[in-house]
Amino acid sequence: MAELVDQPLSEIALALRGGRLAAEAIAEAAIDRHRRVGAALNAYKAFDADKVLAQARAADAAFKSGRTPGALHGVPVSIKDLFGVGGFPTYAGSPRPLPARFETEGSLLRALRAQLAVVAGKSHTVEFAYGALGTNPHWGTPRNPWDAARHRVPGGSSSGAGVSLWEGSALLAIGSDTGGSVRIPASMTGTVGLKTTIGRWATDGIVPLSPSLDSVGALARSVADLCYGFGALDPAWGEPEAFLRALGPPELMGVRLGLSEKFLWDDCTPELARAVKAALDRLTAKGARIVPLDMNEFAEAYELHLQGSLISAELAAFLHDELPEWASSLDPTVRKRIEGGSEIPAREFVQRQRRFAVLAARVGERLGEVDAQHRP
Repeated sequence: MAELVDQPLSEIALALRGGRLAAEAIAEAAIDRHRRVGAALNAYKAFDADKVLAQARAADAAFKSGRTPGALHGVPVSIKDLFGVGGFPTYAGSPRPLPARFETEGSLLRALRAQLAVVAGKSHTVEFAYGALGTNPHWGTPRNPWDAARHRVPGGSSSGAGVSLWEGSALLAIGSDTGGSVRIPASMTGTVGLKTTIGRWATDGIVPLSPSLDSVGALARSVADLCYGFGALDPAWGEPEAFLRALGPPELMGVRLGLSEKFLWDDCTPELARAVKAALDRLTAKGARIVPLDMNEFAEAYELHLQGSLISAELAAFLHDELPEWASSLDPTVRKRIEGGSEIPAREFVQRQRRFAVLAARVGERLGEVDAQHRP
């Protein structure tokens, strides 16, 4: 039974939609994986097997009645504990549940519910999503599954997301990304992560870190799985079947790939640089064209970030206004980051926001010259 969850997401979903596989069978396989390795991996703040089975049975009932409301119908999905999910308290990585208003489901959860996806549970996060390693002193740090001997960090702040995929209890993991919180755990757990463009996916129903920079993203076990999940959830596709027609091998002849030769390669691990360049060589062999991009804005933006983070200032303001009593129990590492942002004068904060907007606009114009940009 457990081997069911190891199949490609598109094959599982198509088997479900074609009546060759029951959502309850997938749910039971996911629950079996969680029972066997969940305690060791610690991917979840909350996992409720009864809720998983109930959702799967509802999905099967819909299938039997002839309803197929979406491409993720019956598919187990883990949700970062920053999102409001009905039936689960929201902790946002803190030691106690947030007020009930933070349990309200936002646009993305409503889209998943409308498709009758199965919410597997709420995956661990760094407290208030402010950390890149994935650590959490309140609830324990999820274990990177790549090392059975030593407890290694999984990356953060969506720390349980990639781990839930390896556990086999989820086939798609939803997270958020402000400064790398989807991309970092994806890279550290050997999964695939997508940070969507700010504003493409709504952030309502999510505890904010930095409204200026927050975005929603997803992790999956493969590029193909992530393409499937993105196509199923992204409103720009327009119809639930559109992405299925786009899942074939891509036509790369003439596709322009932007390559930044400065800054992003500084201090890059040699093995990583070789792997990226080898991938680019394979793409060019298929007909893609490499276009050099001079992105001087990256260095300036990084220097501005080092002078004082906008993220710190915005999170400090949110906690002061919405959760002032949470300050005393903050993870000391998170508290230290926030304190640095609290010291930014209002004038400098506004000036820095405006400068970032100018830099982003310049980069956006230059990216219009290519179809995609590859980074190390």
